[in-house]
Amino acid sequence: MIISMRPHATRQEIDHVCERIGEFGYKVHSIEGEERVVIGVVGMGDVTACLESLEATPGVERAMRISAPYKFVSREFKKERSAIQVNGLQIGGGEFIVIAGPCSVESEDQILQTAEAVAAAGARMLRGGAFKPRTSPYDFQGLELEGLKLLRKAKQATGLGIVTEIMSDRDVDMVAEYTDVMQVGARNMQNFALLKSLGACGRPVLLKRGMSSTIKELLMSAEYIVAHGNPNVILCERGIRTFETATRNTCDIAAVPVLNELTHLPVLLDPSHATGKRSLVPALARAAVAIGADGLVVEVHPCPEKAASDGAQSLTLESFAAMMRSLAPYLRLWKEARDSEVAPSAIAV
Repeated sequence: MIISMRPHATRQEIDHVCERIGEFGYKVHSIEGEERVVIGVVGMGDVTACLESLEATPGVERAMRISAPYKFVSREFKKERSAIQVNGLQIGGGEFIVIAGPCSVESEDQILQTAEAVAAAGARMLRGGAFKPRTSPYDFQGLELEGLKLLRKAKQATGLGIVTEIMSDRDVDMVAEYTDVMQVGARNMQNFALLKSLGACGRPVLLKRGMSSTIKELLMSAEYIVAHGNPNVILCERGIRTFETATRNTCDIAAVPVLNELTHLPVLLDPSHATGKRSLVPALARAAVAIGADGLVVEVHPCPEKAASDGAQSLTLESFAAMMRSLAPYLRLWKEARDSEVAPSAIAV
């Protein structure tokens, strides 16, 4: 349920409403607005009786049931876009955010060279894996703690915020110490123990769609994080597994505007994993701007042929800079559309 309080409702009225909600066996989750308070309610109980009682309670403007199973991440709960604050940036705000870097942190020289190059080209955050989930147990698994320390050095050198993957709920505190955004990879989208732990991690979470997951399942996973105390969730479409073999995955480009209709959370696109081919990444990046994404997650490596993982889909430093230049006219239109609150997907490019 959603309980919308009247403008300038008193604290006494708000507290009384919360008490009444508890009496019906529900739990309260509230969002403070500038002029009014919106209270989200979850749990099991007599919905009809609770709604009728709350509508008659002083200070309440409207009480209504949320139809979506994902309550707090739905547009029903919050109509306006959410902008996630990260390292002085707003993801989901008035700027298209590009996150770039290697699949894996391999050495100090590699990560520093990449960080300096992507920053110079216009990236606002650095991605890099210290822990790597690999299909084969014999493949490179990442530098782990040493990789996290190298990411910190890269941030100190460039000022770029850090995005890195978290694989286990046991590592949440350690990874949170070194990073600005905790990334949940496709394989862990439904690792519910991890999602619950991220609800209390104190860091924004970049949640990637599972390779065989529906949009509803992605939003339900986001709901886990928000319901456990962390509203700062960023969604990422990274391609899904289909019968097609021409690309590594099938990019569900329509997922971006669908998610923009269903949720207030920011939505990014990962064209590297969606295609698996560096030659296709720039075209899909331009499509992400036109379709209404809030940003990109792109893999970049100083020498892709020597990359420990995902070399075939990684842009070189030079090709990343060229892609960023090619995005410039699209980003101007994106900015105009966002400023005028026109859906970016309606832009003619």
